Amino acid sequence: MSPHNDAPSPTGSYTVGFNRSFRTSGPSTLMSGHLTVGETDSPLSSSFSSTSLDSSPFHMTRPLVPGVYVPTMCFFEEETEDVDTATIALHAVRLARAGVTGLATQGSNGEAVHLTHAERQLVTSTTRKALNEAGFSHMPIIVGCGTQSTRETIQLCREAWEAGGDYALVLPPSYYAGLFAPASETIIQYFNKVADASPIPIIIYNFPGAVNGLDLSSDIIIQLAEHPNIVGVKLTCGNTGKLNRVAAATRRLSKNRDSSNPDFLVLAGSADFSIQALVAGGHGILAGLANIAPKACIKTIELYNQGKVAEAQAMQDIVAEGDWTAIQGGVVGTKSGLLSWMGYGGVCRSPLPRPSAEQARKWKEGYRELFMLEKSL
Repeated sequence: MSPHNDAPSPTGSYTVGFNRSFRTSGPSTLMSGHLTVGETDSPLSSSFSSTSLDSSPFHMTRPLVPGVYVPTMCFFEEETEDVDTATIALHAVRLARAGVTGLATQGSNGEAVHLTHAERQLVTSTTRKALNEAGFSHMPIIVGCGTQSTRETIQLCREAWEAGGDYALVLPPSYYAGLFAPASETIIQYFNKVADASPIPIIIYNFPGAVNGLDLSSDIIIQLAEHPNIVGVKLTCGNTGKLNRVAAATRRLSKNRDSSNPDFLVLAGSADFSIQALVAGGHGILAGLANIAPKACIKTIELYNQGKVAEAQAMQDIVAEGDWTAIQGGVVGTKSGLLSWMGYGGVCRSPLPRPSAEQARKWKEGYRELFMLEKSL
């Protein structure tokens, strides 16, 4: 939940055909319902000990539909910083019961950069198991899989599928951006190669703040949307003009006219422009603030869709103010807010700092009005 960039992006007139064929499964050494997590180069340390992932179907078709998606937190034991699977499961079920459309693991809110491959699988499999056992086996899980190399990104996509993930959220590589081929050729090849090899469909993640300022234009996103295994985009750039162009172009090029189950899902990456995204033709949000106030995020969108624009705007005002606290505090402030108002949240992995008493107090007050709204819903 870092500040988004409203700088304009180039427009274009890309109008090639749009042909969607949905991919939902692929090769795996994982038997449906069972997970063996292990890596020779990254020891797994956590509070989880289970050999079954079981009961409800582990792999099944879970379509992406409009709504509120939540990039969930990864929780750690306070003393050891081991993965706290009990709290991960509790949090996932709390969000599902609040009515969110889907969850995402391994995002910036999930501290993916602090996790080994095995721990990433553990977090996703724990989330899938918790949802299944709580009666939410239908709920899709999006898994962050972007890395700096095409090879490792494909590996993470395969591991995400093995752990129960349904979609892969992929950032563009950026470390060697100065050496990339012109006209974004390297980026286009990267996404197409990943999409060709991934056993689960790809969602493009445009977040300039996380990739050294690299900002995908609407032209590039629309071109990539032609790939049958690229099915959506998360726009954390905050550029509603770009969102409008992408939503309009992919809608025109789609043969599917069912707005409740679009071929290409366009999501705002922050809750503070939920209504703006809907006005521009977007389908919802994938926003970290929903970790704290899922019902408020859902209700804001529901009110707008019901034509109650003034009520939706009034609620959006509170959501946007709460989101500013989340943006300023990042994952540290979000966990602090959860701990202050919900009694759980804990610490981030080092080297992220633990909040001071003054910071915790400030963030608690910053979320106060939002939590009061959430409690009333």
